[in-house]
Amino acid sequence: MRIGILGTGVVGQTLGTGLVKLGHEVKLGSRTATNENASKWVRSNGPNASQGTFADAASFGEIVFNCTSGEVSLAALRSAGAENLAGKPLVDVANPLDFSKGMPPTLTVCNTDSLAEQIQAAFPDAKVVKTLNTMNAAVMVTSSIVPGEHDVFISGNDADAKARVTQLLHAFGWKHVVDLGDITTARGTEMLLPIWLRLWGAFKTPQINFHIAH
Repeated sequence: MRIGILGTGVVGQTLGTGLVKLGHEVKLGSRTATNENASKWVRSNGPNASQGTFADAASFGEIVFNCTSGEVSLAALRSAGAENLAGKPLVDVANPLDFSKGMPPTLTVCNTDSLAEQIQAAFPDAKVVKTLNTMNAAVMVTSSIVPGEHDVFISGNDADAKARVTQLLHAFGWKHVVDLGDITTARGTEMLLPIWLRLWGAFKTPQINFHIAH
């Protein structure tokens, strides 16, 4: 499968490497086609790895991942182009974190809205799926890093898009995918970030995750 990833930071590169290892063709997108982080990543990941602009990656991908910083996600997606996102699963991994007042960050949107909902409203022809935003990047692609039973959440309006993304989650080793419902349920997973950050501080490691017992 061809997959476009918007964002060249740790999350984008980690997901990109994981997807290449699964046999997918992955194009990492940035503001420029010659981003040095993306170039290093391409050199490290072989012939199925490539780079380009946000628009290049979005056009290339049958599925597109938004791995940009939450505060710039909407601008990055506008650069990617609504026409390049239309009809495709758009996997939103970003969180609306505001670091302007230092650590710990606050949320720029919460309670009655979410970043995922804002993206869906701005790009109504895309099929936004929120997932993987409640964990460290390494855990996203290798769930076994965290021992025992633990869960990944998924939200979105389109059942087929969620099913396609769930297949990728299973390929990453996720056994427990909790479908929370439509895209409004992303409010809950985005609001998990304040407690997740404090758990990181308490356990002195980001290799942690949530498990829902019922």
